Amino acid sequence: MPTPWKRSAEELHKTYIANTEAFYKAVGRGLSGELDEFITNCALGLWQGSPAVTEAHVECANQLYSKGSQSPRWLLWDLTEKVCAAKAFLPPLFFWNLTDTDARRGTENSRIFIRMLTNILLYLAAADDEVTVSEAAYITDCTDKLSAICDGAGVKKSKAPLNAAEFVTSGEESFTVKNAASASSASGEKVKESAAAATEQPRPFLEELMEQLESLVGLESVKKDVKSLINLIKVRRLREENGLPNAAMSLHMVFLGNPGTGKTTVARLLSGIYAAIGVLSKGQLVEVDRSGLVAGYVGQTALKTQEVIQSAIGGVLFIDEAYSLSSGGENDFGREAIETILKAMEDHRDDLIVIVAGYDEPMEGFISSNPGLQSRFNKYMYFPDYKGDELLAMFKNNCKKGGYTLSEEAEAFAVDYFNEMYEERDENFGNGRDVRNRFEDMISRQANRVAAMEAPGKDDLMTVLREDMLPAAEEA
Repeated sequence: MPTPWKRSAEELHKTYIANTEAFYKAVGRGLSGELDEFITNCALGLWQGSPAVTEAHVECANQLYSKGSQSPRWLLWDLTEKVCAAKAFLPPLFFWNLTDTDARRGTENSRIFIRMLTNILLYLAAADDEVTVSEAAYITDCTDKLSAICDGAGVKKSKAPLNAAEFVTSGEESFTVKNAASASSASGEKVKESAAAATEQPRPFLEELMEQLESLVGLESVKKDVKSLINLIKVRRLREENGLPNAAMSLHMVFLGNPGTGKTTVARLLSGIYAAIGVLSKGQLVEVDRSGLVAGYVGQTALKTQEVIQSAIGGVLFIDEAYSLSSGGENDFGREAIETILKAMEDHRDDLIVIVAGYDEPMEGFISSNPGLQSRFNKYMYFPDYKGDELLAMFKNNCKKGGYTLSEEAEAFAVDYFNEMYEERDENFGNGRDVRNRFEDMISRQANRVAAMEAPGKDDLMTVLREDMLPAAEEA
């Protein structure tokens, strides 16, 4: 058994900076605010498994800030109250986006993030020189949930994080359990309620998720459909509570639209929204395509598909280009995957939602290929191509997040460029993906130009000129 980790608050901050800076070097500093808040929330949940909340924990909490950010100012009573009320671990939205990028580019930044988080949480667990079984279990739960998202996205395997169970030095019961057991009087009851709340399943804030939905460029009809669906579910709940009957209802959906129109993003938000209103127990999104479901030999497809389904229970299974499962003829293994999914939709109808997505016409053929699909998928959402002004808005959002400023000439050029992109689109039009490609190309062009300058200042590093945009358009 390793010796207990004894680290001062100052040493913890050095460790925090070293880990986060290594992470920012890979993904950029734009996540620093979200990351600090996320790890602070992890610390609150972690310390519910500590024997007590002490000044040592306060000192550690005050060290959880990235380079250039403001140091927190926790007080003992405030931290104690927040620890009592902390909810179970919930993967952050930025991590889902990170896994998407890794899967697309063949990188492993999301795996690096898991190792970074494990290192930091182990230091935080040892703030009082003891690592309890509960604290180790919390860290393991965090890493397991994040690793499952990486696996589901197809992120390549990497070096595994430390095993938190190997660092346990104390089996003493947790802070919330001790306080709930010993408490009496009104204040004691409040601690009991807080401890009970902390053991509930995680629930993301509905308002926050709806704000994220509203912030998406375009997709007005989709946003309207989502709101109507939420209202329908709420009314059904009210009818149940008042003893009124409800007609049978399926929440499985078909997303129709071209690539890059936001289908995966909306599916991810929907999974969180369903968890927030109590339809799903977890709210994770597991995204697959044919290759993630179909095997090359008889009998293996069902096993492969069942494994994916198990990882999706409690959340949403999102099948992109689902029509490919039915396009191989009667003897194709895709048919086996469809039958396995249909059975799971029935067996887990109370805690699994399946969303199938793809181009309009092929998806209509897919749904018509099997009576079971027709009966279970009766909700359709249409994702139209982004228009020129919407493509421009997405591009400018990327610039803002990346710390770039368009000059007047560059912006004027971008207006014409994206309008032309929309007007001359063909079957290969990539929508948001084309915008992302143009943005990445612009970054490369601007970097080449700035690197040739003798002593570029901050404005030079941020400003995008027309010439940084022009080659991308000419080559496209």
